[in-house]
Amino acid sequence: MVNLKDLLQNPEKYKKAIIDKGYNPELVDSVVQFSMKQKELVSEVENLRAERKQLGKNNNTSIDEGKLIKEKLKQLEPEADKIQEELQRVLNQIPNPALPDVPVGKGEEDNVEIKKFGNIPQFSFEPKNHLELGEKLHILDFTTGSKVTGTQFYFLLGDGAMLELALTQFAFKKLINKGFTPVITPDLAKSRFYLGTGYVPKGNEAQTYVIEGEDLGLIATSEVTLAGRHADESIPEESLPLMYVGLSHAFRQEAGAYGKYSKGLYRVHQFSKIEMFVYSTPEESAKYHDMLLGIEEEIYQDLQIPYRVLEMCTGDLGAIAAKKYDIEAWMPGRNGYGEVTSTSNCTDYQARNLNIRIKMGDGTHVYAHMLNGTAIAISRTLIAILENYQQEDGSVIIPEILRSYMDKDVIRAA
Repeated sequence: MVNLKDLLQNPEKYKKAIIDKGYNPELVDSVVQFSMKQKELVSEVENLRAERKQLGKNNNTSIDEGKLIKEKLKQLEPEADKIQEELQRVLNQIPNPALPDVPVGKGEEDNVEIKKFGNIPQFSFEPKNHLELGEKLHILDFTTGSKVTGTQFYFLLGDGAMLELALTQFAFKKLINKGFTPVITPDLAKSRFYLGTGYVPKGNEAQTYVIEGEDLGLIATSEVTLAGRHADESIPEESLPLMYVGLSHAFRQEAGAYGKYSKGLYRVHQFSKIEMFVYSTPEESAKYHDMLLGIEEEIYQDLQIPYRVLEMCTGDLGAIAAKKYDIEAWMPGRNGYGEVTSTSNCTDYQARNLNIRIKMGDGTHVYAHMLNGTAIAISRTLIAILENYQQEDGSVIIPEILRSYMDKDVIRAA
């Protein structure tokens, strides 16, 4: 959540930030009003409590005076609690303001392309999409996934399974060499953590599967569990940065219609995801954001997959991120680019939700800045590999960087 004190001191700044992100600026007015009312009620309750305490010391106090104060408190205390709840509810709807250098725009059409890498493959034949390739190679099976679990679930078989494991080992080895601590996290988290990191059960890409009768939901990314790992802690400044690379399954309801290019592996309900997560001081978060983007680029350069980097405009940042970059890989099956990674600087927004502070060298405390970045979302990376490395006979060349993990150069039909 945002800094309430700063919002009350600078409401117009927050209104502009909210408008830039496409939210209703009246949320700021509601926060101001609830805050004023809450302060009035708290002051009134405290005065009555002080008066009651003073009356208790006075032997001449009448019973009626004490009863009157008790009745007033009985009425005001629940009202103060209710206003506090309403204040918190509206405050949680205020998005994290974008950083000053983020381009202002309404949606994805206003995102800014800042870089391209690689040459678009030129085929001497009609290229197939990853579904056709995967099925003919007997490595991808949506039919059985649908039978066993439901639509948008799949089986990876044979070299498909081995390719996922190769990508995982490749990414973990690279990130361990860069100083990241490897973590395999739970696939479930309490609501405090998936809500606190911004995975509210709403919208087409963040609909959380909730476990009925339990305070648990299936995570959409290990960002949730890696952020929750240090909830309610004070991290010594000298321990920073904390850098984790987490492996988990990711679960997303993905309700809604997305068009023909979302078929197959592009939008599925479950996939494996390797996530980078960094805790830093406020002064250094921009540096680590650039580092995460650089690692993402390095991974797709190693895989020799053409891509472009986009900087998200304010209207496409979402509630949590203050700045965000996406990498989109070239996908011949759609004859266009498709998102494969993102990296976000969430500044102190998540840390305020989860009460994560840094104990600075001078003894003061500040909220941590928290950053995340996709190392590899396996399902979408499989699309890019299968479609870019396909051969006329339907076989797929394995990227050179992965061959040592698979002990072969080419995937052929069994």
